[in-house]
Amino acid sequence: MSVIIAEAGITVPGTVVDLESFSEWVDSPEFPERGRISYIHGNVVVDTSMEQPYTHSVVKLWIAMALATIARDENLGTVFADRMRLRNDEADVSNEPDAMFVSFASSQSGRVRLVEGTVSQFREFEGSPEMVLEVISDSSEEKDCVDLKESYYRAGIDEYWLVDAREEQPVLNILRQGPRGYVNTRHLAGGWVRSQVFDRAFRLVRKLGPDGNPQFTLESRD
Repeated sequence: MSVIIAEAGITVPGTVVDLESFSEWVDSPEFPERGRISYIHGNVVVDTSMEQPYTHSVVKLWIAMALATIARDENLGTVFADRMRLRNDEADVSNEPDAMFVSFASSQSGRVRLVEGTVSQFREFEGSPEMVLEVISDSSEEKDCVDLKESYYRAGIDEYWLVDAREEQPVLNILRQGPRGYVNTRHLAGGWVRSQVFDRAFRLVRKLGPDGNPQFTLESRD
Protein backbone atom coordinates (compact mmCIF):
# COMPACT_ATOMS: atom_id res chain seq x y z
CA MET A 1 0.00 0.00 0.00
CA SER A 2 1.42 3.36 -0.99
CA VAL A 3 -1.42 5.83 -0.41
CA ILE A 4 -4.79 5.74 1.28
CA ILE A 5 -7.28 8.48 0.44
CA ALA A 6 -10.10 8.59 2.99
CA GLU A 7 -12.67 11.18 3.95
CA ALA A 8 -15.78 11.96 5.97
CA GLY A 9 -14.80 9.86 8.95
CA ILE A 10 -14.28 6.62 7.03
CA THR A 11 -11.29 4.73 8.39
CA VAL A 12 -9.46 2.13 6.36
CA PRO A 13 -8.27 -0.68 8.67
CA GLY A 14 -4.54 -1.22 9.01
CA THR A 15 -5.09 -4.82 7.95
CA VAL A 16 -5.81 -3.64 4.40
CA VAL A 17 -2.43 -3.98 2.69
CA ASP A 18 -3.27 -5.47 -0.72
CA LEU A 19 -6.17 -6.46 -2.96
CA GLU A 20 -6.91 -9.67 -1.10
CA SER A 21 -7.12 -7.97 2.30
CA PHE A 22 -9.23 -5.21 0.76
CA SER A 23 -11.70 -7.85 -0.49
CA GLU A 24 -11.79 -9.35 2.99
CA TRP A 25 -12.67 -5.91 4.37
CA VAL A 26 -15.42 -5.58 1.74
CA ASP A 27 -16.81 -8.90 2.98
CA SER A 28 -16.94 -7.83 6.63
CA PRO A 29 -19.56 -6.11 8.81
CA GLU A 30 -17.15 -3.18 9.27
CA PHE A 31 -17.23 -2.18 5.60
CA PRO A 32 -19.07 1.16 5.24
CA GLU A 33 -22.55 1.06 3.76
CA ARG A 34 -22.20 4.47 2.12
CA GLY A 35 -19.67 5.93 -0.26
CA ARG A 36 -17.87 4.57 -3.30
CA ILE A 37 -14.77 2.79 -2.09
CA SER A 38 -12.25 1.44 -4.58
CA TYR A 39 -8.91 -0.29 -4.53
CA ILE A 40 -6.77 0.81 -7.49
CA HIS A 41 -3.10 -0.11 -7.92
CA GLY A 42 -2.37 -0.26 -4.19
CA ASN A 43 -4.49 2.76 -3.24
CA VAL A 44 -7.81 2.85 -1.43
CA VAL A 45 -9.93 5.68 -2.82
CA VAL A 46 -13.02 6.85 -0.95
CA ASP A 47 -15.66 9.14 -2.45
CA THR A 48 -18.65 10.00 -0.25
CA SER A 49 -19.99 12.88 -2.33
CA MET A 50 -23.58 12.60 -3.50
CA GLU A 51 -24.07 11.71 -7.14
CA GLN A 52 -25.51 14.62 -9.09
CA PRO A 53 -29.10 13.72 -9.98
CA TYR A 54 -29.32 15.01 -13.55
CA THR A 55 -25.77 14.61 -14.83
CA HIS A 56 -24.92 11.26 -13.26
CA SER A 57 -27.71 9.29 -11.61
CA VAL A 58 -30.33 9.45 -14.36
CA VAL A 59 -27.66 9.10 -17.05
CA LYS A 60 -26.37 5.75 -15.83
CA LEU A 61 -29.95 4.63 -15.12
CA TRP A 62 -31.18 5.09 -18.68
CA ILE A 63 -28.02 3.75 -20.28
CA ALA A 64 -28.15 0.64 -18.12
CA MET A 65 -31.87 0.14 -18.81
CA ALA A 66 -31.38 0.43 -22.57
CA LEU A 67 -28.44 -1.98 -22.60
CA ALA A 68 -30.17 -4.41 -20.23
CA THR A 69 -33.17 -4.55 -22.56
CA ILE A 70 -30.96 -5.26 -25.58
CA ALA A 71 -28.98 -7.92 -23.71
CA ARG A 72 -32.17 -9.64 -22.56
CA ASP A 73 -34.11 -9.43 -25.81
CA GLU A 74 -31.18 -10.68 -27.89
CA ASN A 75 -30.19 -13.33 -25.35
CA LEU A 76 -26.67 -11.93 -25.02
CA GLY A 77 -26.12 -11.86 -21.28
CA THR A 78 -26.83 -9.64 -18.30
CA VAL A 79 -26.24 -5.95 -17.56
CA PHE A 80 -25.56 -5.20 -13.91
CA ALA A 81 -25.96 -1.64 -12.66
CA ASP A 82 -24.71 0.17 -9.59
CA ARG A 83 -23.35 -1.32 -6.36
CA MET A 84 -22.01 -4.42 -8.13
CA ARG A 85 -18.34 -4.83 -7.25
CA LEU A 86 -15.80 -6.00 -9.84
CA ARG A 87 -12.39 -7.37 -8.91
CA ASN A 88 -9.57 -8.22 -11.26
CA ASP A 89 -6.32 -9.55 -9.84
CA GLU A 90 -4.20 -8.91 -12.95
CA ALA A 91 -5.15 -5.24 -12.90
CA ASP A 92 -4.95 -4.99 -9.09
CA VAL A 93 -8.36 -3.33 -8.93
CA SER A 94 -11.65 -3.60 -7.04
CA ASN A 95 -14.33 -1.11 -8.00
CA GLU A 96 -18.07 -0.63 -8.44
CA PRO A 97 -18.66 0.44 -12.06
CA ASP A 98 -21.78 2.40 -12.91
CA ALA A 99 -22.75 -0.63 -15.03
CA MET A 100 -21.16 -3.69 -16.59
CA PHE A 101 -22.16 -6.30 -19.13
CA VAL A 102 -21.40 -9.99 -18.65
CA SER A 103 -22.21 -12.27 -21.57
CA PHE A 104 -23.61 -15.73 -21.02
CA ALA A 105 -20.46 -17.09 -22.68
CA SER A 106 -18.25 -15.34 -20.09
CA SER A 107 -20.33 -16.71 -17.21
CA GLN A 108 -20.23 -20.22 -18.58
CA SER A 109 -16.52 -20.19 -19.40
CA GLY A 110 -15.47 -18.72 -16.05
CA ARG A 111 -14.12 -15.53 -17.58
CA VAL A 112 -16.37 -13.81 -15.04
CA ARG A 113 -17.51 -15.49 -11.86
CA LEU A 114 -19.43 -14.53 -8.75
CA VAL A 115 -17.52 -14.87 -5.50
CA GLU A 116 -19.54 -15.94 -2.50
CA GLY A 117 -19.52 -13.77 0.60
CA THR A 118 -20.01 -14.25 4.31
CA VAL A 119 -21.94 -11.08 5.17
CA SER A 120 -24.07 -11.35 2.02
CA GLN A 121 -24.60 -14.16 -0.48
CA PHE A 122 -22.10 -12.71 -2.96
CA ARG A 123 -19.36 -10.15 -2.36
CA GLU A 124 -18.05 -9.40 -5.87
CA PHE A 125 -17.65 -10.36 -9.50
CA GLU A 126 -14.19 -11.52 -10.43
CA GLY A 127 -12.71 -11.46 -13.91
CA SER A 128 -13.14 -9.54 -17.15
CA PRO A 129 -16.64 -8.55 -18.29
CA GLU A 130 -17.05 -7.49 -21.90
CA MET A 131 -18.05 -3.91 -21.07
CA VAL A 132 -18.02 -1.45 -18.19
CA LEU A 133 -19.60 2.00 -17.90
CA GLU A 134 -18.45 5.01 -15.92
CA VAL A 135 -20.29 8.34 -15.91
CA ILE A 136 -17.90 11.17 -15.11
CA SER A 137 -18.59 13.49 -12.20
CA ASP A 138 -16.48 16.32 -10.80
CA SER A 139 -15.26 14.12 -7.94
CA SER A 140 -14.49 11.09 -10.13
CA GLU A 141 -12.97 12.65 -13.24
CA GLU A 142 -9.35 11.70 -12.59
CA LYS A 143 -10.30 8.25 -11.36
CA ASP A 144 -12.53 7.54 -14.35
CA CYS A 145 -10.35 9.08 -17.06
CA VAL A 146 -6.92 7.97 -15.82
CA ASP A 147 -6.82 5.35 -13.07
CA LEU A 148 -9.77 3.18 -14.08
CA LYS A 149 -9.00 3.58 -17.76
CA GLU A 150 -5.63 1.93 -17.17
CA SER A 151 -7.08 -0.65 -14.79
CA TYR A 152 -9.90 -1.74 -17.07
CA TYR A 153 -7.46 -2.07 -19.96
CA ARG A 154 -5.13 -4.24 -17.89
CA ALA A 155 -8.15 -6.27 -16.81
CA GLY A 156 -8.83 -7.19 -20.44
CA ILE A 157 -12.26 -5.55 -20.57
CA ASP A 158 -13.19 -5.26 -24.24
CA GLU A 159 -15.04 -1.93 -24.10
CA TYR A 160 -14.91 0.93 -21.64
CA TRP A 161 -17.90 3.25 -22.04
CA LEU A 162 -16.97 6.69 -20.70
CA VAL A 163 -19.81 9.22 -20.53
CA ASP A 164 -19.72 12.91 -19.70
CA ALA A 165 -23.16 14.51 -19.38
CA ARG A 166 -22.15 17.63 -17.47
CA GLU A 167 -22.46 19.91 -20.49
CA GLU A 168 -25.42 20.63 -22.75
CA GLN A 169 -24.19 18.13 -25.34
CA PRO A 170 -23.53 14.74 -23.67
CA VAL A 171 -20.49 12.77 -24.80
CA LEU A 172 -20.50 8.99 -25.17
CA ASN A 173 -17.07 7.54 -25.85
CA ILE A 174 -16.60 3.84 -26.45
CA LEU A 175 -12.99 2.87 -25.79
CA ARG A 176 -11.79 -0.46 -27.13
CA GLN A 177 -8.67 -2.51 -26.59
CA GLY A 178 -5.62 -1.42 -28.58
CA PRO A 179 -2.04 -2.76 -28.56
CA ARG A 180 -0.86 -0.41 -25.77
CA GLY A 181 -4.05 0.90 -24.22
CA TYR A 182 -7.61 1.84 -24.97
CA VAL A 183 -8.33 3.68 -28.20
CA ASN A 184 -11.40 5.77 -28.97
CA THR A 185 -13.93 4.36 -31.39
CA ARG A 186 -14.51 6.87 -34.18
CA HIS A 187 -17.82 8.72 -34.03
CA LEU A 188 -20.01 8.49 -37.10
CA ALA A 189 -22.22 11.19 -38.60
CA GLY A 190 -24.96 12.30 -36.25
CA GLY A 191 -23.00 11.44 -33.14
CA TRP A 192 -23.33 7.67 -33.49
CA VAL A 193 -20.56 5.41 -32.19
CA ARG A 194 -20.39 1.68 -32.80
CA SER A 195 -20.02 -1.00 -30.14
CA GLN A 196 -18.39 -4.25 -31.16
CA VAL A 197 -19.65 -5.92 -27.99
CA PHE A 198 -23.32 -5.21 -28.77
CA ASP A 199 -22.82 -5.16 -32.56
CA ARG A 200 -24.75 -1.94 -33.06
CA ALA A 201 -24.31 1.82 -32.95
CA PHE A 202 -25.40 4.08 -30.11
CA ARG A 203 -25.79 7.74 -29.34
CA LEU A 204 -26.77 9.53 -26.14
CA VAL A 205 -29.47 12.16 -26.60
CA ARG A 206 -30.38 14.89 -24.12
CA LYS A 207 -33.56 16.93 -23.96
CA LEU A 208 -35.29 18.99 -21.29
CA GLY A 209 -38.27 17.61 -19.45
CA PRO A 210 -41.39 19.56 -18.41
CA ASP A 211 -39.60 20.58 -15.19
CA GLY A 212 -36.69 22.08 -17.13
CA ASN A 213 -34.26 19.35 -16.06
CA PRO A 214 -32.40 17.14 -18.56
CA GLN A 215 -33.65 13.75 -19.65
CA PHE A 216 -31.49 11.23 -21.50
CA THR A 217 -32.12 8.49 -24.04
CA LEU A 218 -29.60 5.94 -25.32
CA GLU A 219 -30.62 5.42 -28.92
CA SER A 220 -29.40 2.41 -30.89
CA ARG A 221 -29.41 1.18 -34.48
CA ASP A 222 -27.96 -1.75 -36.39
